[in-house]
Amino acid sequence: MTDFIAHLSSLVAAHAGLAYSAVFLAALLEAVPVFGSLIPGSTIILAMSALIGSGELKLLPVMLGAIVGAVIGDGSAFWIGHRSEREILGVWPMSRYPGLVAQSKTFFNRYGTLAVFFARFVAPVRALVPLTAGALGMPPLIFSAVNIPAILLWASAHILPGALAISALHHYGGLPHHFGKLIWIAAVIVVAAIIGAGTWWRYRGRGCNVSATVDKRTG
Repeated sequence: MTDFIAHLSSLVAAHAGLAYSAVFLAALLEAVPVFGSLIPGSTIILAMSALIGSGELKLLPVMLGAIVGAVIGDGSAFWIGHRSEREILGVWPMSRYPGLVAQSKTFFNRYGTLAVFFARFVAPVRALVPLTAGALGMPPLIFSAVNIPAILLWASAHILPGALAISALHHYGGLPHHFGKLIWIAAVIVVAAIIGAGTWWRYRGRGCNVSATVDKRTG
């Protein structure tokens, strides 16, 4: 693992542009309806944040990559939903996941405008709520007014703790150059796996229940 981290650091140091592009794409693709739920974008961004504190990457480009990617991704999904209205929720690939679509509708109906804010921090519905908000008629200005602050907070929460933690370890902990990153990236993987598994089981059950309820009401 240490050799892998060393190789990754060398690769990023030589091709920092690719790392910034990876952050941008990770944030962008997380907003793709349905497929975004399968992409570990947040894990990639968290891992990249460790390379800021050790100097391989710079804070501002990483932050901008995550923010711009998320804004474009969420905005595109909302625009598609806004233009297609409710019809988009019944076509492929959404038609293959009726439980997830029903869960997104329930989340939106429960929290209203704030659903757009909360969804940015809830992985299972993050990739569908912007589309659902557009399809259900949320005004674009209101969506942007709620979504952009959520993205700013989300990006800060994903990037700043790792950058500051690794920087502190190197400056005050006296750790070897790659050891602090190794600890942080390993912690990110473990925590992401635990949270992902717990969230999956929790919302999988809710999604099935919601889907069953919808089927009964429409049957």
